[in-house]
Amino acid sequence: MPLALLALAIGAFGIGTTEFVIMGLLPEVAGDFGVSIPTAGLLVTGYALGVVFGAPLMTVLGTKVPRKRMLMLLMGLFVAGNLLSAVAPVFAVMLVGRVVASLAHGAFFGIGSVVAADLVAPEKKAGAIAMMFTGLTISNVVGVPLGTLVGQSVGWRVTFTLVAALGVIGLAGIAKLVPELPRPQGVHLRHELAAFKNAQVLLAMAMTVLGFGGVFAAITYIAPMMTHVTGFADGSVTWLLVLFGIGMVGGNLVGGKFADRALMPMLYVSLGALTLVLALFTLTAHNKLTAAVTIALIGALGFATVPPLQKRVLDQAHGAPTLASAVNIGAFNLGNALSAWLGGLVIAAGFGYTAPNWVGAALAAAALLLAVLSAAMERRDDAHSTPAATGRPAEQRAPVHH
Repeated sequence: MPLALLALAIGAFGIGTTEFVIMGLLPEVAGDFGVSIPTAGLLVTGYALGVVFGAPLMTVLGTKVPRKRMLMLLMGLFVAGNLLSAVAPVFAVMLVGRVVASLAHGAFFGIGSVVAADLVAPEKKAGAIAMMFTGLTISNVVGVPLGTLVGQSVGWRVTFTLVAALGVIGLAGIAKLVPELPRPQGVHLRHELAAFKNAQVLLAMAMTVLGFGGVFAAITYIAPMMTHVTGFADGSVTWLLVLFGIGMVGGNLVGGKFADRALMPMLYVSLGALTLVLALFTLTAHNKLTAAVTIALIGALGFATVPPLQKRVLDQAHGAPTLASAVNIGAFNLGNALSAWLGGLVIAAGFGYTAPNWVGAALAAAALLLAVLSAAMERRDDAHSTPAATGRPAEQRAPVHH
């Protein structure tokens, strides 16, 4: 794997840290600004919405910019947003800083996925994408716990200053290590938009929303579930999230490795197992040991779907993948928001803190059904196109992964 992937992974580490560290610092931020915890929660919501809308917006704005330069500009935006959060005199300014930082998120991972895939041989593309996303997964094991500890010990402003410094390191790494990769000639915005006419691209994005949504239906409410149902102390939640992060790292690497060999079977296995584990979590949540093991498994199975889903979008949006890749990153965050809302509904309805696990299992099962449907449609289309294949340019036929 080329060293350029390390620079992309460092940028991903910073982005992952700033996305999730705020959850552990909400009480400190709320206290400093004199706002309620629910109001401080807008810093989480605002970031997620910024990713959803910023991913296509920033990618479209960068359609005429070489990819390396665009990645550097996005990291600059990320640094500026975190510095603004660190020095914010009032809550509204910090919210603006969070949104500014979030605008870089989707486009960075979207364009970064395309760049990572272009840096390696075709049979190693999913592995390269997984290597970049390793920065995101490791941030949940190292960056978020350390950032939370720093924020609680010496102040949350120091945490966001350090995250901005990570962004500077990522920017320098991209400038030094990522080769010049000019935007492909002859590909315009209309070509990028045309990818969304492909039913397979839309199905892959729907799988992203539902599959990863299944993970966050459970993990969003992990703190009350573990303290009220399992019996863990409040301080144990941080280490349980570290277990989740360790699972994410392992699942991401395994998903990248096997997606290069058999993409759709990898999705069948990971989504099917995720459905089963989420359903069982309603039972295993009542025991400390089984709950901890289940949390790690959810992280592993959830992130085992990320490289294959991202590569699926790149494959199906062949020839103009950048915008579709970035929008798919937004789809992950849309899934997070949707599942958190649905999980909150079942808790509010009186079904208990384990009820979101059933929501997650249902979402993951729906993603599995879409994967089966997608593969069936692909086989049908491939069979219909075979007689005419000799007169059709190879690059116009979508790759098949079974």
